[in-house]
Amino acid sequence: MLISFEGIDGCGKSTQINLLKLHFNEKGIVFSVFREPGGTAISEKIRSLLLHETHDMDPVTELLLFSAARSQLISEKVIPLLKKNHIVILDRFFDSTTAYQGFGRGSADLKSIHTLNRLAAHTIKPDLTFYLKIDPAAAANRISSGSKDRMENAGSNFFKSVSDGYDQLAKGESRFHVLDAEQKPEAIHDEIVAIIGDFLQSREQGAANKTWKEV
Repeated sequence: MLISFEGIDGCGKSTQINLLKLHFNEKGIVFSVFREPGGTAISEKIRSLLLHETHDMDPVTELLLFSAARSQLISEKVIPLLKKNHIVILDRFFDSTTAYQGFGRGSADLKSIHTLNRLAAHTIKPDLTFYLKIDPAAAANRISSGSKDRMENAGSNFFKSVSDGYDQLAKGESRFHVLDAEQKPEAIHDEIVAIIGDFLQSREQGAANKTWKEV
Protein backbone atom coordinates (compact mmCIF):
# COMPACT_ATOMS: atom_id res chain seq x y z
CA MET A 1 0.00 0.00 0.00
CA LEU A 2 1.37 3.38 -1.01
CA ILE A 3 0.22 6.53 0.81
CA SER A 4 1.30 10.02 -0.23
CA PHE A 5 0.92 13.33 1.59
CA GLU A 6 0.61 16.51 -0.45
CA GLY A 7 0.11 20.23 0.07
CA ILE A 8 1.92 23.54 -0.05
CA ASP A 9 4.75 24.31 2.35
CA GLY A 10 3.40 24.97 5.83
CA CYS A 11 0.30 22.80 5.44
CA GLY A 12 1.27 20.41 8.24
CA LYS A 13 2.32 17.30 6.31
CA SER A 14 5.18 16.48 8.67
CA THR A 15 2.91 16.68 11.71
CA GLN A 16 0.38 14.30 10.18
CA ILE A 17 3.04 11.85 9.03
CA ASN A 18 4.51 11.76 12.52
CA LEU A 19 1.07 11.13 14.05
CA LEU A 20 0.46 8.32 11.56
CA LYS A 21 3.84 6.81 12.39
CA LEU A 22 2.91 6.75 16.06
CA HIS A 23 -0.43 5.15 15.23
CA PHE A 24 1.13 2.41 13.09
CA ASN A 25 3.78 1.72 15.75
CA GLU A 26 1.09 1.33 18.39
CA LYS A 27 -0.76 -1.12 16.13
CA GLY A 28 2.39 -3.08 15.29
CA ILE A 29 2.02 -2.27 11.58
CA VAL A 30 5.17 -2.50 9.44
CA PHE A 31 5.76 0.65 7.39
CA SER A 32 8.43 2.87 5.89
CA VAL A 33 8.51 6.65 5.42
CA PHE A 34 10.46 8.58 2.79
CA ARG A 35 10.63 12.26 1.91
CA GLU A 36 10.81 13.71 -1.56
CA PRO A 37 13.25 14.59 -2.79
CA GLY A 38 15.43 12.27 -0.75
CA GLY A 39 15.41 8.81 0.75
CA THR A 40 18.55 7.45 -0.96
CA ALA A 41 22.15 8.63 -1.13
CA ILE A 42 21.71 9.92 -4.68
CA SER A 43 18.32 11.50 -4.00
CA GLU A 44 19.56 13.29 -0.87
CA LYS A 45 22.41 14.85 -2.86
CA ILE A 46 19.91 16.07 -5.43
CA ARG A 47 17.73 17.43 -2.60
CA SER A 48 20.62 19.48 -1.26
CA LEU A 49 21.31 20.88 -4.72
CA LEU A 50 17.65 21.72 -5.33
CA LEU A 51 16.85 23.34 -1.99
CA HIS A 52 20.04 24.69 -0.45
CA GLU A 53 23.07 24.89 -2.72
CA THR A 54 21.86 27.27 -5.42
CA HIS A 55 19.43 30.14 -5.81
CA ASP A 56 19.35 30.40 -9.60
CA MET A 57 18.07 27.34 -11.46
CA ASP A 58 16.32 26.98 -14.78
CA PRO A 59 12.73 25.70 -14.27
CA VAL A 60 13.26 22.76 -16.64
CA THR A 61 16.44 21.80 -14.79
CA GLU A 62 14.47 21.90 -11.54
CA LEU A 63 11.75 19.70 -13.02
CA LEU A 64 14.23 17.11 -14.24
CA LEU A 65 16.20 17.04 -10.99
CA PHE A 66 13.08 16.42 -8.89
CA SER A 67 12.14 13.62 -11.27
CA ALA A 68 15.62 12.10 -11.17
CA ALA A 69 15.58 12.01 -7.36
CA ARG A 70 12.14 10.36 -7.49
CA SER A 71 13.20 7.68 -9.94
CA GLN A 72 16.09 6.62 -7.72
CA LEU A 73 13.91 6.48 -4.60
CA ILE A 74 11.16 4.49 -6.27
CA SER A 75 13.48 1.96 -7.90
CA GLU A 76 15.86 1.54 -4.96
CA LYS A 77 13.48 1.66 -2.00
CA VAL A 78 9.76 1.85 -2.73
CA ILE A 79 9.21 -0.90 -5.29
CA PRO A 80 11.10 -3.56 -3.26
CA LEU A 81 9.05 -2.66 -0.16
CA LEU A 82 5.74 -2.75 -2.02
CA LYS A 83 6.62 -6.18 -3.39
CA LYS A 84 6.89 -7.31 0.25
CA ASN A 85 3.40 -5.88 0.93
CA HIS A 86 4.79 -3.20 3.24
CA ILE A 87 3.01 0.10 3.75
CA VAL A 88 5.04 2.97 2.28
CA ILE A 89 4.37 6.60 3.23
CA LEU A 90 5.74 9.35 0.99
CA ASP A 91 6.15 12.95 2.08
CA ARG A 92 5.40 14.27 -1.43
CA PHE A 93 5.25 12.35 -4.69
CA PHE A 94 4.67 13.21 -8.34
CA ASP A 95 1.63 15.37 -7.58
CA SER A 96 4.08 17.85 -6.05
CA THR A 97 5.88 18.04 -9.38
CA THR A 98 2.63 18.72 -11.22
CA ALA A 99 1.59 21.39 -8.71
CA TYR A 100 4.96 23.06 -8.10
CA GLN A 101 6.83 22.70 -11.39
CA GLY A 102 3.72 22.57 -13.60
CA PHE A 103 1.23 25.05 -12.17
CA GLY A 104 3.75 27.02 -10.09
CA ARG A 105 6.82 27.31 -12.31
CA GLY A 106 5.27 26.58 -15.69
CA SER A 107 8.34 24.45 -16.40
CA ALA A 108 6.56 22.49 -19.14
CA ASP A 109 3.06 21.79 -20.38
CA LEU A 110 1.02 19.51 -18.14
CA LYS A 111 0.87 16.66 -20.67
CA SER A 112 4.68 16.52 -20.76
CA ILE A 113 4.87 16.66 -16.98
CA HIS A 114 2.37 13.80 -16.62
CA THR A 115 4.47 11.71 -19.02
CA LEU A 116 7.63 12.51 -17.06
CA ASN A 117 5.90 11.74 -13.76
CA ARG A 118 4.86 8.31 -15.01
CA LEU A 119 8.42 7.58 -16.14
CA ALA A 120 10.08 8.81 -12.93
CA ALA A 121 7.57 6.92 -10.77
CA HIS A 122 8.17 3.70 -12.73
CA THR A 123 4.37 3.66 -13.36
CA ILE A 124 3.69 3.45 -9.59
CA LYS A 125 0.69 5.44 -8.30
CA PRO A 126 -0.44 6.02 -4.69
CA ASP A 127 -3.39 4.08 -3.33
CA LEU A 128 -4.30 7.07 -1.15
CA THR A 129 -3.24 10.70 -1.39
CA PHE A 130 -3.95 13.05 1.51
CA TYR A 131 -4.06 16.65 0.36
CA LEU A 132 -3.78 19.05 3.29
CA LYS A 133 -5.54 22.10 1.92
CA ILE A 134 -4.71 25.46 3.48
CA ASP A 135 -4.92 29.10 2.51
CA PRO A 136 -1.47 30.16 1.21
CA ALA A 137 -1.41 33.18 3.57
CA ALA A 138 -2.08 30.97 6.60
CA ALA A 139 0.64 28.56 5.47
CA ALA A 140 3.11 31.41 5.03
CA ASN A 141 2.46 32.56 8.61
CA ARG A 142 3.35 29.10 9.87
CA ILE A 143 6.81 29.17 8.32
CA SER A 144 7.57 32.89 8.56
CA SER A 145 9.73 32.57 11.67
CA GLY A 146 12.01 29.78 10.49
CA SER A 147 14.78 29.61 7.92
CA LYS A 148 13.42 28.98 4.43
CA ASP A 149 14.76 26.82 1.63
CA ARG A 150 14.76 27.87 -2.04
CA MET A 151 11.24 26.63 -2.70
CA GLU A 152 9.79 28.24 0.42
CA ASN A 153 11.21 31.58 -0.72
CA ALA A 154 9.34 31.46 -4.03
CA GLY A 155 6.75 34.06 -3.02
CA SER A 156 3.00 34.37 -2.46
CA ASN A 157 1.96 34.40 -6.13
CA PHE A 158 3.86 31.18 -6.71
CA PHE A 159 2.16 29.40 -3.82
CA LYS A 160 -1.25 30.64 -4.93
CA SER A 161 -0.64 28.98 -8.30
CA VAL A 162 0.60 25.80 -6.62
CA SER A 163 -2.47 25.73 -4.38
CA ASP A 164 -4.77 26.17 -7.39
CA GLY A 165 -2.93 23.31 -9.07
CA TYR A 166 -3.52 20.99 -6.15
CA ASP A 167 -7.21 21.92 -6.16
CA GLN A 168 -7.47 20.92 -9.83
CA LEU A 169 -5.64 17.65 -9.24
CA ALA A 170 -7.93 16.77 -6.34
CA LYS A 171 -11.00 17.18 -8.55
CA GLY A 172 -9.69 14.71 -11.11
CA GLU A 173 -8.25 11.94 -8.94
CA SER A 174 -10.42 9.63 -6.82
CA ARG A 175 -7.39 8.69 -4.69
CA PHE A 176 -7.22 12.28 -3.41
CA HIS A 177 -8.71 13.00 0.00
CA VAL A 178 -8.93 16.72 0.71
CA LEU A 179 -8.45 17.61 4.38
CA ASP A 180 -8.90 21.00 6.00
CA ALA A 181 -5.36 21.68 7.21
CA GLU A 182 -6.51 24.50 9.48
CA GLN A 183 -8.28 22.06 11.81
CA LYS A 184 -6.61 20.81 14.98
CA PRO A 185 -3.92 18.22 14.12
CA GLU A 186 -5.69 15.53 16.15
CA ALA A 187 -8.92 15.98 14.16
CA ILE A 188 -7.06 15.69 10.86
CA HIS A 189 -5.26 12.58 12.12
CA ASP A 190 -8.56 10.93 13.05
CA GLU A 191 -9.85 11.53 9.52
CA ILE A 192 -6.71 10.02 8.02
CA VAL A 193 -6.87 6.91 10.19
CA ALA A 194 -10.55 6.42 9.32
CA ILE A 195 -9.90 6.73 5.58
CA ILE A 196 -7.01 4.24 5.72
CA GLY A 197 -9.14 1.83 7.72
CA ASP A 198 -11.97 2.03 5.19
CA PHE A 199 -9.55 1.49 2.32
CA LEU A 200 -7.95 -1.57 3.90
CA GLN A 201 -11.32 -3.05 4.75
CA SER A 202 -12.56 -2.51 1.20
CA ARG A 203 -9.44 -4.10 -0.25
CA GLU A 204 -9.76 -7.14 2.01
CA GLN A 205 -13.41 -7.57 1.00
CA GLY A 206 -12.44 -7.28 -2.66
CA ALA A 207 -9.78 -9.97 -2.26
CA ALA A 208 -12.28 -12.24 -0.51
CA ASN A 209 -14.84 -11.76 -3.29
CA LYS A 210 -12.23 -12.50 -5.93
CA THR A 211 -11.21 -15.71 -4.16
CA TRP A 212 -14.87 -16.80 -3.94
CA LYS A 213 -15.42 -16.23 -7.66
CA GLU A 214 -12.28 -18.12 -8.54
CA VAL A 215 -13.42 -21.10 -6.47
